[in-house]
Amino acid sequence: MGKIHRTAIARVPVEAGFAYVDDYRNVPAWMFGVTRFTPIGAQTQGLGATFDATMQLGPKALHSKVRITQWEENRLITLESVDGISNSSSWRFAPTADGHTELTVDFDYTLPGGIIGKALSKIVEPIVGTAIKHTESTLRARAEELGSAA
Repeated sequence: MGKIHRTAIARVPVEAGFAYVDDYRNVPAWMFGVTRFTPIGAQTQGLGATFDATMQLGPKALHSKVRITQWEENRLITLESVDGISNSSSWRFAPTADGHTELTVDFDYTLPGGIIGKALSKIVEPIVGTAIKHTESTLRARAEELGSAA
């Protein structure tokens, strides 16, 4: 199982940062490799919302179905896979003393065993750390752009 933890400061209020992440339509714009992130059913946010996701990592397109398993407005969004590659990600939002947002990301994943898992690990593992760093910096930049336009 792989684990990645990152923390960064975004120069936007917590409400703006959370709203940006909470809007599923923004996910392909900031999450590294995500080419599709579409709701399954009418619920598009909050606890229980479920999404079909496709992530392009190198030559391999990985498909997953994820569900929001924790959701606290302006504080926390946790997604867990219910189909496909086993993964979970938690996005925590905390106000800083100067009115900005401390964003903490925890990403966990488990690749399958056997030959398929070994092949996937050669593709996925070298990319994941870079992908999370890119995701965090892109997310921060997009949220700040949105915040300055408001």
